[in-house]
Amino acid sequence: MTETPDADRWNTNIQYHGVLADAVAAADTVLDVGCGEGMLSRRLRRRSNHVTGIDLHEPSIELARAQGPADIAYVCADFLTHPFAPESFDGIVSVATLHHMDPAAALTRMAELLRPGGTLALTGLAMPNWPADIPREIVAGIGYNWFRFTRKRWEHPSPIVWPPPHTYADIRELSRMLPGATYRRHLYWRYSIVWTKN
Repeated sequence: MTETPDADRWNTNIQYHGVLADAVAAADTVLDVGCGEGMLSRRLRRRSNHVTGIDLHEPSIELARAQGPADIAYVCADFLTHPFAPESFDGIVSVATLHHMDPAAALTRMAELLRPGGTLALTGLAMPNWPADIPREIVAGIGYNWFRFTRKRWEHPSPIVWPPPHTYADIRELSRMLPGATYRRHLYWRYSIVWTKN
C-alpha cells in the first residue's frame, strides 16, 4: 500500500503542525517527542540541521525510517528514561503526546533537555471543561465538518489514548511549571504550550 504523501494529509493534529514548526524555526537541533511515523520530523528537517524523533511505538518508527530522509535520527524508546544528555536540544516539539505520559514528568524532562535560549512547543488534547466549553465545542464541530467535506482525513498509525485523563484547565495549570510559557486553546480540540528557556 502506498503511503499518503504528507502534502495530502489532514487531521486535527496536522492542522497545528505549523504552530510548532514556526516556534522552533531557528533551532539547529530539534527533538520530536512522540514522533509517530515522522511527518512533523520531516517538516522540521527542512529548516533544522539535526532532527531526532523518539517514540515507543516500533511500527511507527519503522514507517518513519522507511519514509526518510535518512539523516533524521529515529529512536524507539521511552522519552522519559532514554539517556539523552541534559541540554542537548535547542528546540523540542511534541504533538498529542503529553496525555500518554505523566504530564508533569514529561514537561520537567523536556525542560531538562532544552538548552538555555531554546524553545519548547507542543500541542495536545484534553477533556472539555463543562459546561463552560459548550459554545466552543459547537463551533469546533461545525468547523471540523467543513474540513471533512473539503479535505480527506488521514488516520495516523500511532496508538490512541481516549479519553485524555486531564482537562484543559488541568493542562493550563501545569503549563505554569514553565515560567513565562504561553498556553493557548485552539479551535479543533487542541491546546498549545510554547516556552523559551532562560
